[in-house]
Amino acid sequence: MTTEDLGEIVKRYRSDPESVYNTWFVRSPERLKAFRSIRRGVMEVVRSIREGSFGADFKGSPLETVIQSITEQKQVFEGAAHPFYWKPKLRIPDIYEDEENKRAFGQLLERALASPGEERLVREVLDLDRRRIKGLGPAVANILYFLHPTLFPPFNTAIVRGFNALFADSKKLGSWPDYLQMREVIKSANGGLRPPLSTDLGAFAGLLFDIGVGKVLIESNLAQGLAREREEVEKIVRRRHREVEEDRAEENEHLKIQHMLTTVGRSLGYAVHVATNDRGRSYEGESLSSLTVDRLPDLGLSEETAQTIALIDVLWLRPDGGQVVCAFEVEKSTSIYSGILRLVDLAKSVGDPALHFYLVAPNAREKEIQAQLRRPAFGDLGALELRYILFRELCEHCTGLCKFGDDHTVLRKIAKGKEGPVIRPS
Repeated sequence: MTTEDLGEIVKRYRSDPESVYNTWFVRSPERLKAFRSIRRGVMEVVRSIREGSFGADFKGSPLETVIQSITEQKQVFEGAAHPFYWKPKLRIPDIYEDEENKRAFGQLLERALASPGEERLVREVLDLDRRRIKGLGPAVANILYFLHPTLFPPFNTAIVRGFNALFADSKKLGSWPDYLQMREVIKSANGGLRPPLSTDLGAFAGLLFDIGVGKVLIESNLAQGLAREREEVEKIVRRRHREVEEDRAEENEHLKIQHMLTTVGRSLGYAVHVATNDRGRSYEGESLSSLTVDRLPDLGLSEETAQTIALIDVLWLRPDGGQVVCAFEVEKSTSIYSGILRLVDLAKSVGDPALHFYLVAPNAREKEIQAQLRRPAFGDLGALELRYILFRELCEHCTGLCKFGDDHTVLRKIAKGKEGPVIRPS
C-alpha cells in the first residue's frame, strides 16, 4: 500500500462522524481524564504486588479497577478485560497463583511507570515474554498505552484483523513479537503521513479497529466486503450507529448536569469553571463558555497537576482571587472509582481544608457509590469532605437551591456520604 492510498483511507476515517477517531479519540470527554486515573490505578497494582495483598483472583483486585477504567473507554477497548479474568480450569492468566509470575508482571508495570525510555521499555516487554507466563499476552499493551500513548498502541482482535487487512499481513493475536512488529509498522506508517494522524497511537489503532470491524473498507478487502451479505454489512453499520447514539445520549445527560451545577453555582455567587474539554459545548442553546471563567486561577500547582484539575467537570470558585470552593465529578456511566480518585487527587494537590468535593451520579448507581466509598483505599483520607449527589435530587431541587441558597452549604440538603461518618479525604 502506498502512502497516498493510506492517506486517502485516513481522510475517509477522519471525515466520518461515527468513526472511532471522532466518537472517541477527539471528542470523548472521558478519554483525557482516564490517563491519570489509570496511572494511579497501576501504581496501586504495583504496590499491592510488592506488599503481597494483590490477591488470587481478578475480581476484587486493583487490576480489576484499572481494566474497568480502560473498558469504559468503549469501542477500541471492548473486551479488554477478558484476557485478565481468572480461568481456574486453565490456570490462566498465571499471575494470580504463581508469585514469581505476579512479581514479573508487577515489575513490568513499575518500570513502565518510571518511564525509562522507549528502548528500555521494549526490552522489559521482551523479558516478560521470555518468561512464557501462560495467558499473559499483548492484552497488557492496553495498560501500557495509557502509560505511554505515543509508544504503545492499543491491541485487540479487531485491531489485529484491521492491521492484517490494511498491510496484507498475518499477525497473531496472542504473540508479543507480533505485537511489537505491528507497533513498528504502525509508527512508521503514521510517521509517513503528512502530517501524522496523531503522535498518540490510539488514533491509528482506532483506524485499524474500524477496518477490523468492517466500518472502513479498503481495496484489499473491498471485494470481500461487497460480496458479504448486505444484511451483515448493514448490521455492522446499525450497531455502530446505535452505539454512537447511546454515547451521545450519555454525553447530553452529562452536559445537562454540568449546566445545572453551573447555574446553581452562579446563583450562589460563585465563579464557575467547567472542564477545559467541555467549554465549547452548549446546552439548550446556551454555551458553557459564556457562563464560566476562561481559565483556572493560579493555584500555585505544578503544570501537570493544574492541567489535571482543569479537567474536573465543574469547579466553583470564589470571585475574589479564585480559590476553589467546591469540585464536582459527574459520572453517568463511567468509573465511580476513577471519579473519586480524581477528587482525592485534587484534595491532596491543593491541601485546602475549605474545599468540598462531590460525586454526582444517577440514582441507580447509589449502591455502587457507597461500595466504592467503603473501599479501604478511601478509609482514612483526612479532614476534607467527600459527598455524593444523585441526579434526581439535583434536578428536582435545582430551582430551590438557586432561589433559597446563600452559599455552598445549601448542597448539604441533598448531598449524602457513605453510611456512617462522611468521608473526609486529604
